[in-house]
Amino acid sequence: MDYYKSEDLKDFSKVGQFAPELMAAFFHYYQKATGEAGALSAREKSLIALAVAHVKQCPYCIDAFTTSCLEKGASPEQMSEAIHVGAAMEAGVNLVHGVQMRKHLDKKGVL
Repeated sequence: MDYYKSEDLKDFSKVGQFAPELMAAFFHYYQKATGEAGALSAREKSLIALAVAHVKQCPYCIDAFTTSCLEKGASPEQMSEAIHVGAAMEAGVNLVHGVQMRKHLDKKGVL
């Protein structure tokens, strides 16, 4: 049995069943942040969202923003490059914490 099913995405709004005002506020914010052009084009926002979806490993978001990118004119090459940017950022974010390890090693007299 697959835990994630693309068709389940249509039920996302039901998550707000017991807090409808909060869910409505989220969807308003989400649409403003991801769906409408501003300083960034809608295509650029979709590419960013696709990269974040991969970094956060959300299959629903990957499905949604792959479609969104295509609808907004992004090429497969641009989409692939976006997810590589996300992967590189995630690796860097993880690796920079090596500074903390080095500081701890220094305190222990290992360095």
